[in-house]
Amino acid sequence: MRLATLKDGTPDGRLVVVSPDGKACAAAPVKTLQAALEQWDAVAPQLAAIAVFPDALDPAQIAAPLPRAWQWLDGSVYPSHGVLMDKALNIQPEKVDRPMMYQGVSDRFYGPTDDVLMADEALGIDFEGEFGIITSKVPMGTKAAQTGAYIKLIVQINDWSLRALAGVEMKTGFGWIQAKPPCAMAPFAVTPDELGQGWKNSRPALHLKVDWNGKQFGNAYGEPMAYGFDELVAHAARTRDLVAGTVIGSGTVSNENYREVGSSCIAERRGIEIVDHGKPQTEFMKYGDTVRMEARLADGSTPFGAIEQKVVKP
Repeated sequence: MRLATLKDGTPDGRLVVVSPDGKACAAAPVKTLQAALEQWDAVAPQLAAIAVFPDALDPAQIAAPLPRAWQWLDGSVYPSHGVLMDKALNIQPEKVDRPMMYQGVSDRFYGPTDDVLMADEALGIDFEGEFGIITSKVPMGTKAAQTGAYIKLIVQINDWSLRALAGVEMKTGFGWIQAKPPCAMAPFAVTPDELGQGWKNSRPALHLKVDWNGKQFGNAYGEPMAYGFDELVAHAARTRDLVAGTVIGSGTVSNENYREVGSSCIAERRGIEIVDHGKPQTEFMKYGDTVRMEARLADGSTPFGAIEQKVVKP
C-alpha cells in the first residue's frame, strides 16, 4: 500500500491512497495521515481495501506524506560514513555501544518538489539522502524484537544540513538547531510489505540514486546499517512512549565502496577528497542548484517516487 498527502490549503493536507502505477489516487476514509496513524488498526484495512482510483495524481499537488509530525528523530547508522568523516576531520573516534540519534525540527517537512529556502549560501548548504520510518504509538521500553509491529510506513528523506554551523553546534553538546533546517520527504509512504525483498531485517534493501544539477552524485545501497530500524525504535523508546506519527531516519546512506558508488551528501564527498588529496575540492550547494533523489528496488521500480528540489533565497 502506498499513501500520499495532497495540498489542500491546510497544514496537514488530505490523505489519499495511491494506485499501483503511482498515477492515480482515491480519497482515504480519514482526512490526514496523522489521523490514520492514531487509529491504524481500524483504518489500515479500509485503506488496503481500496481498489478503484478515480482521480489523477498531480505531482505538483503532492505534499510530504506527513507534512508535520509530533516527533522527528534522526540516526547515523552507516559505519562507513562515520569512519570516513572521523578520518577526514582528524577525530579520534570513541567506542559507542548504542545508536547515535538526535531530535530535529518536525513542524514542517518539505514536499517532494517544494523549493527549499536557505538563509545564506555561505552556510554550507548540503543535502543528505536517507531512509526513514513512521510509527504508530510505541510503548516505553519496547524491545527491538517487538518494534516491527509499530513500524507502519517507510519513507525516503532528504535531510537538509548547513555544514558551516554543524560543527559549532556539535561542540556545545546540546545538538543542532540552526544547522538543521526542515527535511523533505518523497511523495509516497509505503507499508513494509510493499517493498517485498526490499525490506530485510528492518533495513531498506534499495539503492538511493542522487543527482546534483542533473549529474549522478551517488547510488549507495541502503541495507548495510549497523542498527536496523527495529533497534532505532527501541533505542528511542527506552525511556519514553513514542507518539503515533514519530518519524525516525537512518542518517546519510553510505557504503564502504563510496569511491565507486558515490555519496548521498556533499560532506562525504569532501571527506573523501580530504583523505585522498589533503583538502576538499567540491563546493556546497548554491542558489538555483537542484537535487533529485530516487530509491530503486532490484526490479528498477521506484516505490517512494522522487524528491526533486531547488535551493532558493528566502
